[in-house]
Amino acid sequence: MAQSVLKNKDYDIISVIYNSSQAVETCSQYLQDAESEGDNEAKSFFDEVQQMNNNLISKGKDLLKSRLQ
Repeated sequence: MAQSVLKNKDYDIISVIYNSSQAVETCSQYLQDAESEGDNEAKSFFDEVQQMNNNLISKGKDLLKSRLQ
């Protein structure tokens, strides 16, 4: 049986990066909705969520890079 190129935990890191990327895109729409309705509190929340996901993406990429070298 052939060995998988990626270990499960590496695939899991890729999955987190992907899902965080999806969340960033989704939050962009939510930010627009909050802005169009003048809801600064919601806008601030979605902006924070988007930043947190961007941080997760960066950390995940760095971690994955070091594992795949």
